[in-house]
Amino acid sequence: MKKVTAGACLIALTLTACAKSPDKISADYVSPTVYSSKNCGEIVSERNAIATRVNKLADDQQSKATSDAVATGVAIVLFWPAAFLLATGDDHENELASTKGHYEALTQAGIKQGCFSV
Repeated sequence: MKKVTAGACLIALTLTACAKSPDKISADYVSPTVYSSKNCGEIVSERNAIATRVNKLADDQQSKATSDAVATGVAIVLFWPAAFLLATGDDHENELASTKGHYEALTQAGIKQGCFSV
């Protein structure tokens, strides 16, 4: 009975410790009015820089999610101490959500000012 309980706890721990895939991370809300004082050139430039950062964070987050999935599979099937691998590496979920929010706010501000077509 103790082994079943310990196994269930281990599975629950490994499943909750996994990093999210970047496409499952929603953007935090950022008001477009934050960028209302910027001109089109500034909005486009900053939006391009943010897009580069979003792509980098998404790549890093995908790598973390993939390694967590592998470690979880190994932990469940072969070797439970592999579950401790889930704690290694950086999870970029919060930063990615915030950066996605700024990208969306810049896009909305740019549309409002006529910088981008709809």
